Amino acid sequence: MNVSDTVRARRSVRAFLDRDVDAERLTELIALAARAPSGGNLQPWHVHLLTGDAMNRFRAMMEPRLAAGEADAPEYPVYPPKLEEPYRTRRFAVGEGMYARLGIPREDKAARLDWFRRNWRFFDAPAGLFLFADRRMGAAQWSDMGGFLQTLMLLLVEEGLASCPQEAWAVQHTVVSKFCGAPDGQMLFCGLAIGYADPDHALAGFETERAPLDDWFTHHD
Repeated sequence: MNVSDTVRARRSVRAFLDRDVDAERLTELIALAARAPSGGNLQPWHVHLLTGDAMNRFRAMMEPRLAAGEADAPEYPVYPPKLEEPYRTRRFAVGEGMYARLGIPREDKAARLDWFRRNWRFFDAPAGLFLFADRRMGAAQWSDMGGFLQTLMLLLVEEGLASCPQEAWAVQHTVVSKFCGAPDGQMLFCGLAIGYADPDHALAGFETERAPLDDWFTHHD
């Protein structure tokens, strides 16, 4: 695949096959993703990869917490407060489109919550990673981590794998940090579910829209 094809093919996949992923190959791709640009070459990312027995143990740790509906106050706002237009409509459209595919009506709050909780099982993907940042880092370094994530996700597509970046983990940071043994000086940024996409799932092929170029692009000639 060339870069353009890989960018077009990448999706946030939320349904995976029950098929193991080669942990050694994933490690190689993670190492390659570290070639992403980094201001001042700080390389602010700290990555923890979960596969096999570690993933099983982590999910077992999460189960009673999810059953009890426990969550942390997020250490950072995933979205700005009082989200205004056009951002509010864009976010709303993603949720409505996804739940429509799943056949879950708006009034079925319990079913929507059950589906959302699958975030904290990595959507049953066979592999997942957590991305931490040093608490002393600022917005510029967080943008570097976004570049690392995008680079890794494109490499996964090239490998025939799918992924889903998950900032939803921000409200489960205590259990994640404990499991990973992350020091107090590091803050959880997000998770990334990794595996082989399930082509028969209701969300297979689900694609979010992008705003027209004229809405956000200005050419100064």
